[in-house]
Amino acid sequence: MNVFYEEEGAFKVGVILADHTTSLQVEAPHGRRAKIKAASVLLRFDAPSLSEFMDLAQKTADELDPNFLWECCESEAEFASDALAADYFGHAVSPEEAAAVLIRLHSAPMYFYKKGRGRFKAAPPKALEAALASQEKKRRQAEQQARYLRLLETFTLPEEFRPSLLDLLYRPDKNTVEWKALDAACAANKLSVSKLLEKCGAIPSTHDYHVNRFLLEHFPEGTGFGALDADSELNDPGDLPTADVTAFSIDDATTTEIDDAFSVTPLTLGSFRIGIHIAVPALGIAPGSLLDTLAARRLSTVYIPGNKITMLPEAVIQHYTLGEERLCPAVSMYLDVADDFTVIATNSRIERVQIAANLRHGALEAHFNESTLARGDLDHPFAKELLVLWNFARKLEAFRGKTNDSNNDKIDYGFSVEEGRITISERRRGSPIDKVVSELMIYVNTEWGKQLVDRGVAGIYRSQGGGKVRISTSPAPHQGLGVSQYAWISSPMRRYVDFINQRQLVALLSGETPPYTRESESLRTSMRDFESAYEIYGDFQRSMERYWCLRWLLQENINKIGAQVLRENLVKLDHLPLVARVPSLPDVPPETDIEVEISQIDLLELTFNAKFLRKLEA
Repeated sequence: MNVFYEEEGAFKVGVILADHTTSLQVEAPHGRRAKIKAASVLLRFDAPSLSEFMDLAQKTADELDPNFLWECCESEAEFASDALAADYFGHAVSPEEAAAVLIRLHSAPMYFYKKGRGRFKAAPPKALEAALASQEKKRRQAEQQARYLRLLETFTLPEEFRPSLLDLLYRPDKNTVEWKALDAACAANKLSVSKLLEKCGAIPSTHDYHVNRFLLEHFPEGTGFGALDADSELNDPGDLPTADVTAFSIDDATTTEIDDAFSVTPLTLGSFRIGIHIAVPALGIAPGSLLDTLAARRLSTVYIPGNKITMLPEAVIQHYTLGEERLCPAVSMYLDVADDFTVIATNSRIERVQIAANLRHGALEAHFNESTLARGDLDHPFAKELLVLWNFARKLEAFRGKTNDSNNDKIDYGFSVEEGRITISERRRGSPIDKVVSELMIYVNTEWGKQLVDRGVAGIYRSQGGGKVRISTSPAPHQGLGVSQYAWISSPMRRYVDFINQRQLVALLSGETPPYTRESESLRTSMRDFESAYEIYGDFQRSMERYWCLRWLLQENINKIGAQVLRENLVKLDHLPLVARVPSLPDVPPETDIEVEISQIDLLELTFNAKFLRKLEA
């Protein structure tokens, strides 16, 4: 006696050697013996030879049309496979024919549902139609995927990829045919997705590749402000007194959000009144308004070399910016300063200020620098005012104990992009221009922060201790600046934290109830969101600065450049805010000047190779 049985999803035949009711000992045609469960047996039969049984059964099964078999069945009732075989063949079936029908029924699960040993039920028509449609869809997708793969392996972009390029690059759906083909092509060519698509001509601009990644993640709805009517959203600040001063601002050439300006008024006996004037958008943007919601969502202006994404709409910026030859609303702090530049008294008020000029770094630097100050030769319309501010800034710096601060020798870098050509400029952080602006901003942020604390008004403060900078609603010393407390208030058009603090300050100066308390959930939420966004925006800015540094090296065709060792094999390239690891660097102390060879610049991965050439003589 022989058996036809199923084992681990495969059909087999064997001769029964022993029958133990629940199990059988069988021998396969090739001689292998096995113990099988009686429940696995589908058919028992007598035959002189089993050597050709499976071949004949499989050949017969291959000739059976599952669709015809399905049509032969009643859709509602279960049936036995041997009964269907008898109906199909029209005679008493042979073991090979019975096995063939079983094999075909098992191989067509869309047509036939298995209901038990040798028993099946035909699939309902609608279920079969859906299953066949799905099968056909998968077949077409497989063909499509194979076509995509052939094109990608020759670095040809399939036209169907173009509408979904951004998704494929930045947020792929890994269940799509396009992604599966792309992933397979990347694996075959040992390339990243971006590199393969670049070879296919799908990334015409490496700059846009990096910017689009950031925008898609953090500005998915775009960088515009929609159909917002900014003017209708702004509140009228009412009648404000006009200050009897003439003020001027100091900014770089690209600044449009001019937040701060200064004035100097001579008093008696060699004393002065120095005015620090800050743009005051908090007067016009009400808490919870649409403009406030938009600003709270962006939290900060995003700076990119050659571009920026502003926190506020351009119309609002133009309304409040301290523009040249304009009478602008401002919150002002006046410092009465003695002839030795000691602050005698301070006074803050909300008013309108006449802005006489917007001085720009590039033009001002030629007149206001260390050399002209040493000679006493400031040839500039605001020479007297600048000299007062310079001497006052030095006094403030000394008062903070930062006269010999090493940060004064650090270099700040400016990026200018015109028609795709990058210019990178350097300016020492302790230059007269920087010192005047930074010292006055530190003073006003410190003093206004103190006023909020003294009057019990909630604010958001930055502190530093143990080398870590923190942001909190609780004031604490800022060791890096050498002040008891420090609240960002001086850039309300560029940072939402400053805007919140300005709201609190305006309420304090106006005798009104401040909109936020220290327990306000909106205050804490804004603080946390700002901290996260500010870090993300800063990382993106540094990433794009790295990109433009690499573009500059290519633009200037530089393959050799000086560098200074920072530590171990880490070096900083000369004249660029660009740091690199040099594996070939010998053991030399920090601050050693060397020359390195630059190669393999990759604008997609933002990488390059730096090789040590020689040590430069001092």
